[in-house]
Amino acid sequence: MKNAELLFVPAPMVGHIVSMVELAKLLLDRDDRLSITVLVIKHPADPIANTVVQNVVSSDARIRHVDLPEMEPPPEEMAVKSPENYFATYIKSYRSHAKHAIVNSVLSSDSGEAPALAGIVFDFFCSSMVDVANDLGAPSYLFYASGAGFLGINLYYPIREILVGREYTLLDPDSVVSTFATPVPARVMPTAAFNDDGYRSFVEHGKKFRETKGMIINTFAELEAYAVKALESDPDLPPVYTVGPLLAPQKEHAGKEEIINWLSEQPPSSVVFLCFGSQGAFEAPQIHQIATALERSGHRFLWSIRWPSSLTISENQILPAGFLERTKLRGKVCGWTPQMEVLAHRATAAFLSHCGWNSTLESMWHGVPMVTWPIYAEQQANAFQLVKELGLAVELRVDYRRTQDSENVVMAEEIEKAIESVMEAENPVRKRAKEMGEMSRKALKEGGSSFISLQHLIEDIIHNIKLC
Repeated sequence: MKNAELLFVPAPMVGHIVSMVELAKLLLDRDDRLSITVLVIKHPADPIANTVVQNVVSSDARIRHVDLPEMEPPPEEMAVKSPENYFATYIKSYRSHAKHAIVNSVLSSDSGEAPALAGIVFDFFCSSMVDVANDLGAPSYLFYASGAGFLGINLYYPIREILVGREYTLLDPDSVVSTFATPVPARVMPTAAFNDDGYRSFVEHGKKFRETKGMIINTFAELEAYAVKALESDPDLPPVYTVGPLLAPQKEHAGKEEIINWLSEQPPSSVVFLCFGSQGAFEAPQIHQIATALERSGHRFLWSIRWPSSLTISENQILPAGFLERTKLRGKVCGWTPQMEVLAHRATAAFLSHCGWNSTLESMWHGVPMVTWPIYAEQQANAFQLVKELGLAVELRVDYRRTQDSENVVMAEEIEKAIESVMEAENPVRKRAKEMGEMSRKALKEGGSSFISLQHLIEDIIHNIKLC
């Protein structure tokens, strides 16, 4: 048979495109009938992200990419009101360019037989690309970079819209979502769900997901057994393929050796690692409370701090006076950290995290228990799931949202208590995290749940070509 050409359409966000390219590599490794082209959409306001995206899509010579023409972004006030709706609207404006690129740049052939269009694989914010697939008579597949639990929430929004017809408020009753054994409180829904524009955008995404030929999820069946079973058993949903964990490759950085050397000087399972993602910057009052908690706890720590844009002073000035000197024998404060290598290190005992899904999978892969401190996006729902459903984390907060409100500062006593809890040798989350780490590795090996699910995906892709 002629080559089966898959078109990947990721949102121009680093966290989205990295895992999507890892999926592309996995598919190409497993079946040489497949070829993959990534349609690259430029970020409307972040040139650094565009550079990273170009580097990622160019990292494997087997993966082709086509840069789509730049489009005029929506009005800036739309981004202020709802960044999620802004992005979805921006990507929707690329539908005609995407169709043109597929027909004229990917499927055209000056010599020989043109490849068969096997389908369009899109991520969350690119659900409007289902329309392009339908126009071309091709299958579409959702690639979901978050977990099965949160996908269930996205699929629930259209149902809720029929029942309630409006965005969330904090006073709303808990939602009965199929992928959660426990009713989900409104307080852990993503911030976008409390905004009319963001909520309507999420409703539209949920509808589009149901139109696909399959939903590919960056998770593994053992991690989210309840959620995956709920999705698979719903006759109104497309097939589900759990292909994770898809982990980002490590990047080289000038400060990596110093950090790893410091960890190597610490006793096994003695260090609390604190890192809150690329957007996890706190203001000075919160940084002071974290520092106070670390100092009081007496535990060793590695703390990755993202300075907020409002601060241009050095760490010696923003941290409590004398903090670095008093903790220098058991703690290290830095900016960037090689997260995967830190989590893999024998000295790392726990991870105080923002609960982004990529970080969650990395923590699980290395069997490191977590402490939950969500900040934005789907992180509140992830934190709730980790604590209440999966038993893989100690709760610091599951409903924290970054605001300028001084009352939103998490106090040192609360942080210290969570650290003490996760560091207790007999805490069951420690044993469960270690077991889940072993399961995550087995899932990807031949005969494992994700290995088998990926094979089913490939077989269905080939089969769906014949049906179109």
